[in-house]
Amino acid sequence: MNKLRTSALLLLLCLTTAIGLHAQNVENHNSQVSRNLMIFNEIYKMLDLFYVDTLSADKAIKWAIDGMLMNVDPYTEYFPADDEKLKQMATGKYAGIGSIIRFHKGEDRVVIDEPYENTPSENAGLKSGDVIITIDGKDIKGMTPTQVTQMLRGEAGTTFELCFKRWGEDNTRKVNITRRTIQLPSIPYYGIVDEGVGYINLNSFTTGCAREVKHALSQLIEQGAQSLVLDLRDNGGGSVNEAIDITNLFVPKGVKVVYTKGKQSSTNHEYYTATNPLAPDMPLVVLVNNMSASASEIVSGALQDMDRAVIVGTRTYGKGLVQAVRDVPYRGELKITTGRYYIPSGRCIQAYQYNHDGSIKTIPDSLRKDFYTQAGRVVKDGGGICPDSTIINDTMPTMVYDLVQSDMFFDWATRFTHTTPTIDAPGTFAVSDSLYADFCSYIKGTDFTYNRRTDDVIKHLRNIARMEGYLEEADAEIQALEAKLTPNLERDLERMRHFIVPYIEAELISRYYHLKGVMRHTITNDKPYQCAVSLLRTPSAYNAILSKK
Repeated sequence: MNKLRTSALLLLLCLTTAIGLHAQNVENHNSQVSRNLMIFNEIYKMLDLFYVDTLSADKAIKWAIDGMLMNVDPYTEYFPADDEKLKQMATGKYAGIGSIIRFHKGEDRVVIDEPYENTPSENAGLKSGDVIITIDGKDIKGMTPTQVTQMLRGEAGTTFELCFKRWGEDNTRKVNITRRTIQLPSIPYYGIVDEGVGYINLNSFTTGCAREVKHALSQLIEQGAQSLVLDLRDNGGGSVNEAIDITNLFVPKGVKVVYTKGKQSSTNHEYYTATNPLAPDMPLVVLVNNMSASASEIVSGALQDMDRAVIVGTRTYGKGLVQAVRDVPYRGELKITTGRYYIPSGRCIQAYQYNHDGSIKTIPDSLRKDFYTQAGRVVKDGGGICPDSTIINDTMPTMVYDLVQSDMFFDWATRFTHTTPTIDAPGTFAVSDSLYADFCSYIKGTDFTYNRRTDDVIKHLRNIARMEGYLEEADAEIQALEAKLTPNLERDLERMRHFIVPYIEAELISRYYHLKGVMRHTITNDKPYQCAVSLLRTPSAYNAILSKK
């Protein structure tokens, strides 16, 4: 009995000590919070009273908030009452004219890149290449696209005057445009590109996108699709609920797709499929890349863990954090990271560690743990979703990169569209020899230059050879190599033709058939898509991946 009493007393003492330490830690933490808030309050008061210039309270406090949050993680953000960014992220809606804009270096102005279909910009007659001069009389010369976007957007139903200049015309034009709510499409394109194989491109997980995917899938099934390619490349994610509903199109009712864990028990959730699937047995390939994140990784990761789809492409971004939106005073909102999410195998695919001092570390592959799919395939945590089949598109040569980054494609296409009323439909349009010759002639007539990285390497090689005493013996060979690698624009334009032509086609098709046409045209020659179609048409290869132990 004495031993039992002694044990009980020791246990009680340990519990009391633990509770006391916990209470002390909480008290210390609360004391730190109070002390630092008082320091911050006094510093701002001194700035307000004594700083040589008068500061805007709204701006100064926003600086402080943003400075604090940027050291937390990239996803925790504060949105004041008048900031519509969060609403647009969630819904894909904004009030404006419905056009992509870009900065044109030669004009030092923002220009119209592409008016969306059936929007105020298209209805007002704006065309790709139109140079914006003034908005409601204010000259926008030198302004960034972000600054001009803020001027173009506003309350739905409001009207403003846009002054612009069109290619080939001496005089400017003016048009009154009434803003309206623009709904960005979550599915830019879907269709049957190859017989029996449906294709859906989903570019965001905004409110209602699962309903759109379901509609697109239903249409494809009616049109004869027997298998599907779901393209989540460059999709940065969005709503978890939409991700669950999209996954539910392919897996049975009552299946746990993802669960979240956070500091507060109220942030712990389990998400299950709620309805019977539309296509439970349809062979499925999901395309991903390094910009597929968040909800894209929930869908692709869950389908991989359930052995329900083959994942093709490159490793995804690795965002395993979940955010929630909480109200703050004066109608502001805080999007705050509340937990991590885990997909069916139990893995969290978060690839980055935020040290809350502005530094970021990636989780090395050696520390990634093994998990298992339902069929027993090994999958890893801590670094995004690794595809079942890794396929990489061709690397862009530096000359082509410099062409794309310049205004060359854009300016040439603007000139072309003003002299050519139509081109062949997407999927059939091709750049002829004469058309490519016209493009090359245009480029050679401009001041286009491209950065030859080989020049830098040769210069570095010569310096190293000199330092190590080999230059005298090797200089002739280095000079010969340098001569072979001397820039020649005409030669390089011909040599890089197979890289350049797809960009010409995409630029022209966007002018006549919008983004939908570009996606229809370019997907055919896309390597990951070709791999997906090949797998779907070879059941033995498809099934072998999903059943591999």
